[in-house]
Amino acid sequence: MDQDMKDSMLGALENVIDPELGIDIVNLGLVYDVDLDNEGVATVTMTLTSMGCPLGPVIVDQVNTALGELPEVKSTNVNIVWNPPWSKDKMSRYAKMALGVR
Repeated sequence: MDQDMKDSMLGALENVIDPELGIDIVNLGLVYDVDLDNEGVATVTMTLTSMGCPLGPVIVDQVNTALGELPEVKSTNVNIVWNPPWSKDKMSRYAKMALGVR
C-alpha cells in the first residue's frame, strides 16, 4: 500500500467522531495502523479510550462505513487492541486544544 492510499484511509477515518468526546478517532490517537491488501480488504488496528467503552461497536460501525466510501476498499476488518494502551499523549495538538488537555 502506498502512502497516498494510507493518507486517504486516514482522511476517511477523520470523519469518525468519538461520540463521547466529539473529536475524530485519528486526532484522538485511537488509530494505530491502517492497511489495504491487494483484494481490497482494509485492516484498521485501533484502540478505544477505555476497555469498558460502551460506544465501541458504534465506532467500529462508523469505521466500516467511512472506509466503505473509498472505491478501493471492498471490506474492512477492525482490530481493537489494548497494547499499547491509549493515553492523552497519543492525541494530536488539535485534539488536546479542543478538549483543553495539556
